[in-house]
Amino acid sequence: MDVQTLTYLFVGVSFALYIGIAIWSKVGSTREFYIAGGGVHPVVNGMATAADWMSAASFISMTGLIAFLGYDGSVYLMGWTGGYVLLALLLAPYLRKFGKFTVPDFIGDRYYSKSARLVAILCLIIISFTYVAGQMRGVGIVFSRFLEIEIEMGVLTGMAIVFMYAVLGGMKGITYTQVAQYCVLIFAYTVPAIFISMLVTGNPVPQLGLGSEVADTGKTVLETLDTVLVDLGFNAYTEGTKSTIDIFAITAALMVGTAGLPHVIVRFFTVPKVSDARVSAGWALVFIALLYTTAPAVGAFARINFINEVNETSYAETPAWFKNWENLGLIGWADKNGDGKVQYRAGAPFEGTPSFEEDKRGPHGERVVVNTATPSANEVYVDRDIMVLANPEIAKLPDWVFALVAAGSLAAALSTAAGLLLVISSSVSHDLFKMTLMPEITDKQELLYARLAAAIAIGVAGYLGINPPGFVAEVVALAFGLAAASLFPAILMGIFSRKMNREGAIAGMISGLFFTVGYITYFKFMNPDLNTAANWFFGISPEGIGTLGMVVNFIVAYGVMKLTKSPPQEVGELIESIRIPSGAGAGHHH
Repeated sequence: MDVQTLTYLFVGVSFALYIGIAIWSKVGSTREFYIAGGGVHPVVNGMATAADWMSAASFISMTGLIAFLGYDGSVYLMGWTGGYVLLALLLAPYLRKFGKFTVPDFIGDRYYSKSARLVAILCLIIISFTYVAGQMRGVGIVFSRFLEIEIEMGVLTGMAIVFMYAVLGGMKGITYTQVAQYCVLIFAYTVPAIFISMLVTGNPVPQLGLGSEVADTGKTVLETLDTVLVDLGFNAYTEGTKSTIDIFAITAALMVGTAGLPHVIVRFFTVPKVSDARVSAGWALVFIALLYTTAPAVGAFARINFINEVNETSYAETPAWFKNWENLGLIGWADKNGDGKVQYRAGAPFEGTPSFEEDKRGPHGERVVVNTATPSANEVYVDRDIMVLANPEIAKLPDWVFALVAAGSLAAALSTAAGLLLVISSSVSHDLFKMTLMPEITDKQELLYARLAAAIAIGVAGYLGINPPGFVAEVVALAFGLAAASLFPAILMGIFSRKMNREGAIAGMISGLFFTVGYITYFKFMNPDLNTAANWFFGISPEGIGTLGMVVNFIVAYGVMKLTKSPPQEVGELIESIRIPSGAGAGHHH
C-alpha cells in the first residue's frame, strides 16, 4: 500500500475507535458530562490526563522549537513538566477535597461572591480559546499534509470530529477516548524516535542516543550539531541566546500557568477518592515523561538530518518531502545567488511572512519566497511545526511509520481540544447560567446548554485555527502566561490564606489579566517591530510576562485586602477543612 492509503487507514481506524467510544459512553446526566460520574480508575485517569496534557504543542511544536532553538527550547520542557508536578502536589488534592469541579465554582464559593465567579469565567474563557486556537492550527497542518487538502478544510474536518465526541460523550466519552489517544500518540512518537536514533547513532534508546556518537564521525550528536551550525553562521546548539532572567520568567510562566490550567484540574475530579487523585497524578507524570524525555533527542536528530539532506543540494535533486511541504507553503526557497543549489544559513530568508503565489515559480520550479529584501545568505524558509511530521520522511523510514505519526499527531491535538472545549462549555452552562444567571434550570436544560456552548466554542476555535496568531507552541505559551497571571494566584491564596477576601482576589485577577493581555497585545500585535529585548520590561519577553503578571496579581490582591474587611467566619472554617485531611488529629482526644 502507498503512503496515502496507509494514512487513511491508520487515521480512519483511530477515528472510528474514538467515535465508537463516544457512542458507547453517551451521557445522560450533567455529573457524567462534567466529571465522568467520578468513577474512573487512577491508572486510566493518569493516561487520560497525559493525553489531555500533551497537546499538539507537545507533539508537533515543542520538538520543532527544540530543533531550531537548541538550548533555548529547553524552557518548554522544564516549564511544562515542572508545572505538572506543582499542580499535582500543591493544588489538585485540595481542590478535590473542596469538591467543586470547575475553577470558577471554587473561586465563586471561596470568595463568597458572584463577581469573583464572573471574573474567573472571563479569565478561563480567554485562556481556553487562546489555547484551543493553537490545537486547531495543529489539526489543520496535519490534515492538510496527510490528506492533501487545504489547511482550512483540515481545520473544518477536525472541528467536525471533536464535535462528535465532545458533545455526545462529555467527560465520560472524552476520558476513554483520551486513553485510546494516549496509546496512539505515545506509540507514534517513540517508534520513529527509536528508528532515527538507531540510524544516526546505532543506539535504540533516543534518550541515550542524544549523548552518543554519530556513526563514523567519532563526535557526539551535540558536538556535531554545534560544529555544523557554527559553520553555517548559527549560534551553537548548546548555547542559549536568551537572557537568564527571560529563561527564568518563561519557565516560571509555563510552570505556574500549567498549575492554573482548567482542563487539567478537572481531571482530578473524575476519580473516586482524594487519594486516587494523587495516585493518578503520579501515573500521569510517568506517561508524560515518556514523551518529554524523548523530545530533545528527536529535535536534535531532525536538525542534523534536515541539514544533511538539504544544504548545498541542487534544487532538482532535493528529496520528495522537501517539495511536498513546499507545495503546502510550509517550506520555501529563493535562489539568491543563482547557482541552483539550496543554501541553508543563519538569517532570515525574507521579511515578514512568506507568501507563495500559485503560478509564480522560479527558474528551477521552486516556490519562490517573496520579500527577499533582508540581506542574508539564507535561502530556505522552514515552518517549525513540520519537523516531527517530516522526520520519518527525512530519515527514510517505512511508510507505515509515516501513517502512524499522522494518527498520533491528530490524537494529540484532538484530545486537548476536546478537554478544553468541555471546560469552556461547563464554565458557560454550569458557572454562568446555573450558578449565576438562571439558578432555576433543571439538570436536563443545563446539559442542553453545555452542548450548545460546546458547539459555539468549536466554531470560534475553528475560526481562530484558520486565522491563527503565530506558531502553535507560541500561541500556547501565551495561554499559559494568561493562566499564570490570573487564575493561579486566586486559587493558591484561596487554599493557603485565611485572610484573603473577595475584594483582594477580584482586584488581583483583573489587574494580572489586564497587565498581561496589554503587554502581549502591545508587543505582539500593535508594535511587533519593538518586540526586542531592549524594549521589554526588565528584559522579559511576551512569552514570559505572565510571571510578572502573577507578581502584580499578588501585590494588588494583598494591598486591596489590607484596605477592605476580612472574609466572614465560615470561609475561614471552610479553608481549615480543606487543608487538614479528614481523620488527622483524631487520635489525641482520649
